[in-house]
Amino acid sequence: MKIKSVRLKDIAIKTGFTINTVSRALKGKNDISPKTQKLIQDVANKIGYINNSIAGALRSGFTKIIAVILGDISNPHFAIMAKEIECAASKFQYTTIIINTNENESIEKQAIYSALSKKVDGIILCPCQKTIENIALLKQTATPFVLIGRRIQDPFVDYAIVNDTKGGYLATQHLINRGHKDVLLLNGPKYISSAKERGAGYRKALRDNTIPLSNNLVHEIVVTGEDLEHYINKIIDEGIRFTAIFAFSDLIAWETIYALNKRGLKVPDDVAIVGFDDIQSRLFFPTPLTTIGTINGRMSETAVKILMAKIQSEKKISPSHAIIDTGLVVRESA
Repeated sequence: MKIKSVRLKDIAIKTGFTINTVSRALKGKNDISPKTQKLIQDVANKIGYINNSIAGALRSGFTKIIAVILGDISNPHFAIMAKEIECAASKFQYTTIIINTNENESIEKQAIYSALSKKVDGIILCPCQKTIENIALLKQTATPFVLIGRRIQDPFVDYAIVNDTKGGYLATQHLINRGHKDVLLLNGPKYISSAKERGAGYRKALRDNTIPLSNNLVHEIVVTGEDLEHYINKIIDEGIRFTAIFAFSDLIAWETIYALNKRGLKVPDDVAIVGFDDIQSRLFFPTPLTTIGTINGRMSETAVKILMAKIQSEKKISPSHAIIDTGLVVRESA
């Protein structure tokens, strides 16, 4: 049996206020006293009133929903990012829809269409970046969007990223300072901007220390970490010499440690390793990982602020290009 929904009229009858007063109180309008607002809200909660967000969206033109499209929710880095975005958006009274792409361009395109079909007010996207077609699609719409974690070379596209080049440099320099010259780079594909920039930092550290770049020590791997153990075994079996590793992400670093342990190699005694993302500042893991983290600011919160400014502005505003500073976090792995 269908349950009858509670109307504003029902709350008005229960409280003795007009429908208009009830409506304004539930919206938190400042012309209604806090005492009256509390009374009306308490009654609304007691009798099971549910706000009609669709009707509200039709009146205001805003759904109060944003879509967050990320590459790999199974990666704790993205899971933490999603939570941070959700918390930051809630401060603006916004709800988030989280969509996973598994770093797949076709799924990403479907995710964008799905978000647009729900009339979201804005989109935060960590792009796959094999092509720029999906970002070009977003640019053709009137929906505000911000890239997070990765950027494209387009001055009109907003983004919030970390300083990947500096992070790559600090990670590699730390390993060099510990006496390592054969540093294996397990990087993401170069079409991903963060991988390209972290690789640039790695190369700069080698140059600054007059260490020749060895192509045998630079490897591009799938950022989701699939089949990584096989890849590590292949590198070892080919006799490629390395005493340290700079991994594209903490997830890849931990999976690499697991693969090394299975080969009888201990971290940091046999191989030192540095990751990227500083997941351990927010989650606890048994292997204390030296890594690269952000300083004085969170990328997720910055992305939300940029998006909200775009949504709330009545006129076109200048693009925002936020780069969050990075720093080395030394633990036990290197």
